[in-house]
Amino acid sequence: MLHTPLTEIILMSQQTLLQELNSRIDYYSTRTDYPLRRILIGYRAYAKLMLCSAFSNEVINSAIDPNKRKYKKLKIKVTKDDDQLDLE
Repeated sequence: MLHTPLTEIILMSQQTLLQELNSRIDYYSTRTDYPLRRILIGYRAYAKLMLCSAFSNEVINSAIDPNKRKYKKLKIKVTKDDDQLDLE
């Protein structure tokens, strides 16, 4: 068959979302003087990122309490917006 299996498409989506998040963190941490405090992630984007093992392992191992979890030492705030991905 010539089509890509759905699992591969989902995996690619997760990886690109994680790459976008990592590139934003790198950009703002190196090119601005404003210290980052937290990541604002929409609930759907968060669910997609949690399927990616690199993201989920770091987040789950950062704290037992889900409300205090972090990624790259930045607090995570899950929002009601679907696919929000912002830094504060």
